[in-house]
Amino acid sequence: MRNVKPVKVGNCILDGNHIYIQSMLNAPSYDIEESVRQAVELEKAGCEIIRAAIPDMDAVKLIPAIKKAVSIPLVADIHFDYRLALESAAAGVDKIRINPGNIGSLDRVKAVADECRKRGIPIRIGVNSGSLEKELLAKYGSPTPEALVESALNHASLLERFDFDDIVISIKSSDVRRMIASYRLASEKCRYPLHLGVTEAGTERMGLIKSSVGIGSLLCDGIGETIRVSLTDEPVKEISAAKDILKSIGLRGGVKLVSCPTCGRTRIDLIGTAKKVEEAVSGIEKNITVAVMGCVVNGPGEAREADVGIAGGDGCAVIFRKDGTQRKIREEDIVSELLAEVEKF
Repeated sequence: MRNVKPVKVGNCILDGNHIYIQSMLNAPSYDIEESVRQAVELEKAGCEIIRAAIPDMDAVKLIPAIKKAVSIPLVADIHFDYRLALESAAAGVDKIRINPGNIGSLDRVKAVADECRKRGIPIRIGVNSGSLEKELLAKYGSPTPEALVESALNHASLLERFDFDDIVISIKSSDVRRMIASYRLASEKCRYPLHLGVTEAGTERMGLIKSSVGIGSLLCDGIGETIRVSLTDEPVKEISAAKDILKSIGLRGGVKLVSCPTCGRTRIDLIGTAKKVEEAVSGIEKNITVAVMGCVVNGPGEAREADVGIAGGDGCAVIFRKDGTQRKIREEDIVSELLAEVEKF
């Protein structure tokens, strides 16, 4: 595990001991009511840090409204205008996302650093391959991992110059290999917490695939303190996707579902059954594995690590448990009987 410098964001401590799930509001910044509704929905879904775009002074009004409605930290996403950072800090935001190198003269950087230090507000530096400085593009020829990391550390050095080091870094790319390589390099170069994400990952299907590969690879290497699965979709879908990524590599609890891909031996509607079981157990926090297998030939053997499962027969199924007990049930009772077994744990 990395030797991470802990950074406090509201009631969250980014130190690697817990991977925090983030999402971003996508309602228009002037629509306070819809932004608040989204924030509440995200918190209920399990989001742990919310980010909101603050493109102008009117948008600063979002901050007290959202803070009043939810208890999780709020991040102000700011580009270029340092005055928006100062006003957001005064309005009570928990973290600011801004690039110090893009806000003008050093006195502006100092003003933001001083204000954030005074209020205990960390700053996230967000670098991505589409906004790399011209000098670094000329130096490296393209947005290479080395260029992206150098950009992030250059931004951080501006804050460090004014004795500010409550910094979180993100280095995003829509190219998954570049994203992975960039974060691996950043993890070697600095101790700051890293916010992981594949930017512009795409719609729900492709966005989840790319994020799973990119974020999951890094988390398996012990890299990353907070994550966002970026989807061109409703923000709440990012939360379930992030939870599933974390669950799949053992970093979150909850029921783990394993199911076989079916074959010619299958005599029950395994695909429909597996989907029903998946939906039924999605909100259960018990740390158990549930198996939905197509036949008794391979089912109990292949899923021997499952705590409980079913193996299909000819219009029927067998429920099996890790302790070796088995019993036969009707196909139409599979979901209800399996859930009854889950409740026993």
